[in-house]
Amino acid sequence: MFFYTYILLSQKDYKFYIGYTPDDVFRRLAKHNNNEVPSTKERTPLVLIYYEAFLDQQDALRRERYFKTSKGRTTIKYMLRNYLDEKTISS
Repeated sequence: MFFYTYILLSQKDYKFYIGYTPDDVFRRLAKHNNNEVPSTKERTPLVLIYYEAFLDQQDALRRERYFKTSKGRTTIKYMLRNYLDEKTISS
């Protein structure tokens, strides 16, 4: 069983959503885009731009917390700089 940390990009406001799921990451993306997740309901459509799989739940949660920090957001922008180069990211 895997635990996932994932990053979504809103096509509406071009901001990140960072989350964690013990479920299939693509099923979770579908829930976001079907407005089943209150925190992203007003920000759809969302695109999955990055995810990591972990064997341990605490490792996945730790990574999610890191990505939500200022340094973590800088890391995301650096890792995905080519993809994000043509987008205005204001997160």
